[in-house]
Amino acid sequence: MAPTGEGAKKMDEGDRVHSSDYEHDIEIDVNEEIGRYWSGLSDRNRAHSKPLLVKRTNTTSQIAIVGANLSPIESLDYEVFDNEILKNEWRSRKKVEIIQYVMLKWGFALIIGLGTGLVGFFNSFAVENIAGFKLLMTTSLMSQHRYVEAFLAYAGVNICLAAAAAALCAFIAPAAAGSGIPEVKAYLNGVDAHQILSPSTLFVKIFGSILGVSAGFVVGKEGPMVHTGACIASLLGQGGSRKYHLTCPWLRFFKNDRDRRDMITCGAAAGVAAAFRAPVGGVLFALEEAASWWRSSLLWRTFFTTAVVAIVIRVAIQFCATGKCGLFGEGGLIMYDVSSSNITYSVNDILVVLLLGAIAGILGSIYNYLVDKVVRTYSVINERGAAFKIFLVVSIALLTSCCFYFLPWITNCSPCPSGSTMSCPSLDESGEYKSFQCPPGYYNDLASLFLNTNDDAIRNLFSPRIVKEFHISSLFIYFATIYFLGIITYGIAIPSGLFIPVILAGAGYGRLFGRLVESMTNLDRGLFALLGAASFLGGTMRMTVSLCVILLELTNDLLLLPLVMLVLLVSKTVADCFNKGVYDQILKIKGLPYLEAHAEPYMKNLVTRDVVSGPLITFSGIEKVGNILHALNGTRHNGFPVIDEPPFSDAPELCGLVLRSHLLVLLKEKIFSRDRGFADKSILQTISSLDFGKPGSGKGIKLEDLDIKVEEMDMYVDLHPITNASPYTVVETMSLAKAAILFRQHGLRHMCVVPKSQGRPPVVGILTRHDFMPEHVLALYPDIKPHKWQ
Repeated sequence: MAPTGEGAKKMDEGDRVHSSDYEHDIEIDVNEEIGRYWSGLSDRNRAHSKPLLVKRTNTTSQIAIVGANLSPIESLDYEVFDNEILKNEWRSRKKVEIIQYVMLKWGFALIIGLGTGLVGFFNSFAVENIAGFKLLMTTSLMSQHRYVEAFLAYAGVNICLAAAAAALCAFIAPAAAGSGIPEVKAYLNGVDAHQILSPSTLFVKIFGSILGVSAGFVVGKEGPMVHTGACIASLLGQGGSRKYHLTCPWLRFFKNDRDRRDMITCGAAAGVAAAFRAPVGGVLFALEEAASWWRSSLLWRTFFTTAVVAIVIRVAIQFCATGKCGLFGEGGLIMYDVSSSNITYSVNDILVVLLLGAIAGILGSIYNYLVDKVVRTYSVINERGAAFKIFLVVSIALLTSCCFYFLPWITNCSPCPSGSTMSCPSLDESGEYKSFQCPPGYYNDLASLFLNTNDDAIRNLFSPRIVKEFHISSLFIYFATIYFLGIITYGIAIPSGLFIPVILAGAGYGRLFGRLVESMTNLDRGLFALLGAASFLGGTMRMTVSLCVILLELTNDLLLLPLVMLVLLVSKTVADCFNKGVYDQILKIKGLPYLEAHAEPYMKNLVTRDVVSGPLITFSGIEKVGNILHALNGTRHNGFPVIDEPPFSDAPELCGLVLRSHLLVLLKEKIFSRDRGFADKSILQTISSLDFGKPGSGKGIKLEDLDIKVEEMDMYVDLHPITNASPYTVVETMSLAKAAILFRQHGLRHMCVVPKSQGRPPVVGILTRHDFMPEHVLALYPDIKPHKWQ
């Protein structure tokens, strides 16, 4: 084992961090017995210490913000590891085991759909009943002219619910804060952040989302449902737990990152399907936004999962239609009826829609810019501790309650419209005509939007039955308030989605825009609200196909397709001129090293050897135990090149790559020999491929778990059976842009860089995720001036 001098090996994710305090905490006191192996390297290994590339340090952070805490991050091993033990296990599989594996994948897809659908129904059921009870109590006190008591009751319930949601996030699962979509997106890109898919995160995500939405925040439960579906899939994809004796031999098939990734993709799609009752939209969301790798077999399983969700939701709706769900009825799940079956439009209408989309693109980019600033500010506050998190949440809850309760007082009461099929003023908790402080026969249009659940407010804005019942001034106040509250609410320590705030602001903007241009177009006001919501979604989230299908499934009207497509394309195009989508910005704020599907343009002018960083640590094919233990003690590398040398090969050659986790298994089993030779195959059969599987929610083998005696330091271990004999390699002169695309497309964790000329060591460096990060490349070459939107 040799450190290749000035050779370049980038320290893998989790290898090191840039905080000196953290480095001090992980400093290892290596004993003298191990140290002498490092100093006594043989001449054959010293031949590889010739300087090859410029020694440099990777400049990207190995720390990400998970919830409100800083956590070390690593990459996931999506690559199929090709070593002797795993190949023997595959060759020994019987036909019945292969059938079991295929059936289990479909069985797990069924369970994910059932679980996510039930959770989605439970969320809507709980929110409608809790928020409905709060609104009925407030309305009852208002009808008795007990206005102060009504406000105290309304604000008091909101603050209690908000404090409970914040306490769950602060004390149980900080990773549950926010929507969770950026974290799921990063995981499917290959980033393993601490606790983002744990059982505690799932628990807080479900109940914290219910409490937060019921508290009246301008947040949605739809975004957290994606995270919830991913958590459910992750629990099923653990492959059992040996710690709790919950494993079976056939579950070993799923003890790898690749199968878990596929199941979590199904879970993310199921979350969208459960939130919006949009099964096809869920599949397209996973394809367009969440997943970084896709294939046809995964498409089938994802579609099957969302179909199961749709069936569960339909059964729940039919059950609640009988009145057995309290305040939750048919309208409790999102389904907006635009009723534009006779829609026709002219050239003037199209021009108006283009203007609507262009303005929404500008407003969406401003929204993203302000969310970026707010989230960065809240991160500083949240890291001070649980008390500050809860105080911030309670403050925003009080501000939201004051806005929702007092702003309707500045508007005038309007007489109930004649000939309306709806009762006016409304008597239930979700009516279209709220009486508020108005006398009999009058309603308050602003209270009809503010003192409602988010879903009911969107229904009122989308409703084609309401033509001019909402005044222009009221729509402007509502839009400005929701726009502002949506920005300052995201980033606090509660589960909070962005879909509903953006839809609310967009619907208000669309209906306001429709009122302002009513002399120029004949399009329906409810249709303008829908187009405004679509344009705002395109301007903030920058999705097109999936959002279009989700909105069509929400409205159940295919005639809207051309106009929805138009505003989405226009708003996204305009917004892309200013900044990136909101989820991309949050990924950057959190420090999650997300690999884009495309390489940055300036990477075409660089080659792989320009960015690799060192030092490089290699092992011989048959290595001393002491050398391996020293390397594992002194570094946090997760991958090591294995080099065969004479007399085991004619010349030094790259044998492959070995993982840290596999080395720990081999050392724990103590398959050592006193002679430097190949291991007996009969001895290696004592190791099961299950031992090399990905550990579940329990922790895997740690270095501290090993019990290596001093006399075992001089013994040898054969690394060939656990070495990946087919690692991905690139020549040192390959374009960095080409290598980055190859790295992402194949879901790699390590990429070996080999020399272009002969007579040099067989490997000169290793590229990992952080080597392709723009922060690292631009720090090495500050003269490069990328465009602002790159």
